[in-house]
Amino acid sequence: MADETEQAAEGKPKKPILLIAVGALVSLLLLAGGVGTTLWATGAFDHKARKAALDKLDAADGAEPAGDGHGKEGGGHGADAGKGKEPAKAAAASEPKRVSKQSSEAAKFEYRYLELEKDLLANLTGSRKVMQLKVAIMTRYDERVTNNVKKHEFALRAAALDVMRQVKAEEIDTPEFRKRLAERIRDDMNSTLQKLEDFGGIEEIYFTSFIVQ
Repeated sequence: MADETEQAAEGKPKKPILLIAVGALVSLLLLAGGVGTTLWATGAFDHKARKAALDKLDAADGAEPAGDGHGKEGGGHGADAGKGKEPAKAAAASEPKRVSKQSSEAAKFEYRYLELEKDLLANLTGSRKVMQLKVAIMTRYDERVTNNVKKHEFALRAAALDVMRQVKAEEIDTPEFRKRLAERIRDDMNSTLQKLEDFGGIEEIYFTSFIVQ
């Protein structure tokens, strides 16, 4: 009986030790969980993501070379320098352009012809003879030239008649008379168009009919 009492007395101290050990383990687990939760809440586990974001920001800062700013300044300077040329460019853009043909050879241009509707009739200087011409113009510029010729035909006819009235009878039989007459008529017609439309564009004058009587 005494032995059983002693054994019971020896077994009693073991329970508090076991409970203490279990309590300590639970406390450690709770502490570890609290630390983990705190680290997660503060974003400590996002270190890699934050590092990648910082790397991107650094790369973006380094992607703006000094040359960009210099280029902008240079561009602004070029724009200022080009302001004086804007009127000249606008005037050049408004002029008719030569129309190219589709060709594998050297650059060729489309020929355009227009014949004045009525004959030109004028007396020769110092003579009773009369010169009667049928005139056609040729240009390799776009349709604006032929449109201008139609628009200002009366003024162009007057310019051509002024040239014809200056012809003397003895000039008619001289070499290349018709060629020189065509050139004079062309130049006067272009001068007229230049005054009226700021552009001539007539390149050749052809006589489709030439009568002196």
